Amino acid sequence: MSAGQGSTGNVIAAVCSFFIPGLGQLVQGRLLKAILMFVLAIALWIVWMGWLIHLWSILDAALYKPGE
Repeated sequence: MSAGQGSTGNVIAAVCSFFIPGLGQLVQGRLLKAILMFVLAIALWIVWMGWLIHLWSILDAALYKPGE
């Protein structure tokens, strides 16, 4: 399986992050980043800015390249 941008794993991770911010990072094994994305999204949804973190979470999961 190929790793990096456009790989099947990244597409699945991006879809996971679409539903729950940080879930894609968790699927990729990046626990701290997953927690950060989830907590920031929850905190910012309170002031209606959580969609920015939600979008960042999806893009981060989709563009992740292992080893960087």
